Amino acid sequence: MNSAGTGITSEALAARLAERLATSHLEVLDESAAHLGHAGQDGTGVGTHFRVRIASPLFAGQSKVACHRLVYDALRDYIDRERGVHALAIELI
Repeated sequence: MNSAGTGITSEALAARLAERLATSHLEVLDESAAHLGHAGQDGTGVGTHFRVRIASPLFAGQSKVACHRLVYDALRDYIDRERGVHALAIELI
């Protein structure tokens, strides 16, 4: 277990999404504490499992899969198998 955690915050993810996707609605929730003991959790209860509730004009006319790809692409450098975001739940608003 990594006692230092990932260092990834909901604020950092929100800033990146707002910058890249010109969001009109955005909530980023760190749900890591609810996943303690699960795969991908580092034992700190922060920085590994997130929920994103998002709306963006860039989603207009796009499929749900295409919208999810835009979100994943924007956060690509935060998603890392060893030390980054392990789980990302995306809710399109």
